[in-house]
Amino acid sequence: MNKSELIEEIAISADISKAAAGRALDAVIAAVKTSLKNREEVALAGFGTFYASRRPARTGRNPRTGAVLTIEAGWAPKFRAGKGLRDAVD
Repeated sequence: MNKSELIEEIAISADISKAAAGRALDAVIAAVKTSLKNREEVALAGFGTFYASRRPARTGRNPRTGAVLTIEAGWAPKFRAGKGLRDAVD
């Protein structure tokens, strides 16, 4: 399912227009991005938790030249599925 298909499903389920569903989905995505940027968790009961995880510095290798390089430490977005989502997929 891509974003436009998800918007269509939201519009049908919530009985709203596709434009309103698109704005709602964009607002949710923006709120999650902002929270993760501020290192806050976003917990949706029954669905899961989005959080930012610290990724330590490490060494890597350029696949083209084979040169060793240092990859800086940073933050990575992560998702931990909730029990309701795990049960629905199982």
